[in-house]
Amino acid sequence: MRALGSTSDFERLTQFDPETGFDARSTFQTRDLDKPFIEKRIGLAGAAPARVSFGPFCLLPTQFLLREGDKPVALGSRALQILIALLERRGELVSKQDLMARVWPNIFVEPANLTVHMSALRRALRDGRDGHRFIVNIPGRGYCFVASIDVSGHEN
Repeated sequence: MRALGSTSDFERLTQFDPETGFDARSTFQTRDLDKPFIEKRIGLAGAAPARVSFGPFCLLPTQFLLREGDKPVALGSRALQILIALLERRGELVSKQDLMARVWPNIFVEPANLTVHMSALRRALRDGRDGHRFIVNIPGRGYCFVASIDVSGHEN
């Protein structure tokens, strides 16, 4: 008798079940995790831009750094991941579920966590002040990055 934990049992349990139409493999995979931070939409295919500028800010995605002028902006990694996700889909509505799956992959967190980090991001960007509007909230649905951006330089 085989042990329950053998590879063939795992493969059998995670394969597509034609009776229910459920594909267990897709449940355990999160999309876009293997893609670069800034995708083809902003830069060249397979290359991350060296710099994404908007308003007085400059994002250096390969360094995971946000700067305002010459000064680094104090921003946590989760808020920075949210910003990167929004920049990748600039002008599009990004659902709260998509952001949570991107920032907290394979981890259940309360939606309030997204709210807290989004608030920190908006505070750091001074969003809505001094005539700057970067992120728009569509209540109950998600967020959209609305400011124009300038992409310069690419790294392979």
